[in-house]
Amino acid sequence: MKQYVVFCLSFLFLFTSVSYGFDGETASKFDSVFSQLTPEMIAKKPCEINAKQLFEMIRANEDFVILDIRTPQEMQIVGITYKNTLKIPMHELFKEENLKKLPTDKKIVVVCHTGTRASATVMALRAVGFNNAYMFKGGIIELAAEAGRSVVGILW
Repeated sequence: MKQYVVFCLSFLFLFTSVSYGFDGETASKFDSVFSQLTPEMIAKKPCEINAKQLFEMIRANEDFVILDIRTPQEMQIVGITYKNTLKIPMHELFKEENLKKLPTDKKIVVVCHTGTRASATVMALRAVGFNNAYMFKGGIIELAAEAGRSVVGILW
């Protein structure tokens, strides 16, 4: 019986210590990003650019970079030909040599197919210090629609 109680207590201790363990350093980095996103700030959509804003930036000759994080297969089907476009797939973006390609002195507009990957990527980029990163809302689908094209229904 004594061994059973010791075993149960040991198991309980091990289980609770594992379930409450987390990476404090990474959590601290995310806290520095997310703590700035107060309700007032979120209402202003500080990390987001929509199609109309992007086309206004182009018309105004604003100096910015489009970062296309889609897969190479996606890029072959529908490409972005804007002059300041970096094509770095999401799964390769956080390698040191690729992060060094990103500007720190101008906006980085992150584009994917629908905006979901761009959203996650922007949060991660901001967590590592790229506070000039913005997600393109709606992704390549929205960009094509705003330009009078359609990529809806294309399967990747």
